[in-house]
Amino acid sequence: MRRILLVAVLVATTSTPCLAKESYAIVVSSGTLADAAWKAVTVALEAKHAEKHDVSVVTWEKSVEETLPRLTEVFPRCVCFVATPEEAGREFVAQVHRLTRALDEDPYTDALWGILTGYDADAAMVIAKEAKPLTVHRVASGTELAMEMVEAGVWYCELNQNRMVRKQPGEAAEELRGPDDTTKALVDALNVEKAQLMVTSGHATERDWQIGFRYRNGTFRCKDGRLFGLDTQGNQHPVEAPEAKVYLPIGNCLMGHIDSRDAMALAWMNSAGVRQMIGYTVPTWFGYGGWGCLDYFVEQPGRYTFTEAFFANHHALIHRLEMEFTAEDGSMRTSGAGRGMLFDRDVVAIYGDPAWEARMAPADLAWDQELTVADDVYRLTVTPRRGSQTFEPINTNGSQRGWRPVVAYLPHRVKNVRVVEGADLKPRITDNFVLVPNPRQCDPDRKYVVEFQAERI
Repeated sequence: MRRILLVAVLVATTSTPCLAKESYAIVVSSGTLADAAWKAVTVALEAKHAEKHDVSVVTWEKSVEETLPRLTEVFPRCVCFVATPEEAGREFVAQVHRLTRALDEDPYTDALWGILTGYDADAAMVIAKEAKPLTVHRVASGTELAMEMVEAGVWYCELNQNRMVRKQPGEAAEELRGPDDTTKALVDALNVEKAQLMVTSGHATERDWQIGFRYRNGTFRCKDGRLFGLDTQGNQHPVEAPEAKVYLPIGNCLMGHIDSRDAMALAWMNSAGVRQMIGYTVPTWFGYGGWGCLDYFVEQPGRYTFTEAFFANHHALIHRLEMEFTAEDGSMRTSGAGRGMLFDRDVVAIYGDPAWEARMAPADLAWDQELTVADDVYRLTVTPRRGSQTFEPINTNGSQRGWRPVVAYLPHRVKNVRVVEGADLKPRITDNFVLVPNPRQCDPDRKYVVEFQAERI
């Protein structure tokens, strides 16, 4: 891993993953493109983005890594990897991670990407054609969630039986007594309450999600691409929730591993309306790559799209590896936390069209951010809103929570960066995003400002 000089700015209030006429690449194997049904998926995706983006279709024969020269030439803002379930396995996810970090010399991911797949081509087509942006108003979770940051929703505790918290629009969250078995309640949250974000944790495999972590509860399972709940009495509760939604299995083992058409990930996309999701392709133990997505997506509501939040967390992971665990000669210390960060680096998948926009409904944020661009001068201002606690974790449920750096996506690529103000914040700037380490100790009377000059590419 090569060290380079980078500088940073704090993120704007909102950001857009793919701007007008930015490059958008579709990567697909020649074999998949030769299949008429899957070619139609690629064509639909290309048609959806043709008006706003310069779309390139890049093919590969034996390995997706063959596309590196062409992707380096195009240097896309977004890359969508269209893949059949047979192609989209664990090694493919790892290869895509490595490939998208190799477009330039820095160690960070160089494009927002997603893997577009489905139980079959028809299921993938639904995702490819999804164009209407999603604003998440209703949330359901099988683990504790920062309900003060969501408009409405419910979570059921995976640790303590009967514990649940519900929030109605415009009201404070209320702790209630939940059912002994929450299987049907969670299915109803999808089918009846129409949750637009689902969050899960706990034990899981490619075939099931075990709802209770420290007590006996039901499971979610799949068969023939359909998702259903199976309660402790043996009753089945089919999930039929086709409305567009996003899914964060932030603590589940193997939920993102597509090892066959019977994989849970495909069932979530096929019968639960999931258009974008993340998921571990391996048993998880460290947790940084999954749980941290809550810090960016749920706990900074409206600031990031689902895709941006995933990669903000991944950039944070790479930054910590680079700053804390990489020696001057490029070797990496892989003991303790370093081993955990390295473990998580290439094993969390993100599925869906990366340019599709899903955001949380806006809520009160811990800090305000404003990015201004005037000619070659970029100025980011962060204004604390929670006093001395501004940069502290909002919720600590899970693993490796809180203290994430501030990440800003630049509106275009830049080069030849020169910091004018804010070097004391130890900012880092790549060609397409800016990262500032979490200040931790907040001076509530200070405006945190980073200003730099750069050339637009």
